[in-house]
Amino acid sequence: MSAPATTAAPATTPAKTVPAGKGIALSDGAVARLQTLLAERQTPQAGLRVAIRGGGCSGLAYVMEWAEAPRERDKIFERDGVRVFVDPKSYLYLMGTELVYEEGLMQSGFKLQNPNVKAACGCGESFTI
Repeated sequence: MSAPATTAAPATTPAKTVPAGKGIALSDGAVARLQTLLAERQTPQAGLRVAIRGGGCSGLAYVMEWAEAPRERDKIFERDGVRVFVDPKSYLYLMGTELVYEEGLMQSGFKLQNPNVKAACGCGESFTI
């Protein structure tokens, strides 16, 4: 009889790519705009970091910034070569969210359509869950 196999647990938890349908979806417009921005920056391996921080008039606010690589334990959402990185705590608030890019006469930009939001401020910059 052989001894049971043992495996040592890794000291750190690596970033993990999340299957489609779980977490954050990327709209066609968001993917196209991110592809353009990454090409302009000449950093095709970089990604967009999306996070939730305390603040704003409703209590929570979205933060979006460029990241050269995912951090340990990040969730990675990828579509057509575009990557979005989300830390585990923010992921809890962002499950089911879609990142969209909207263009209009008055303003253009990324927007998170988050089904978990219960109330948002008038400017749309902060929210409560």
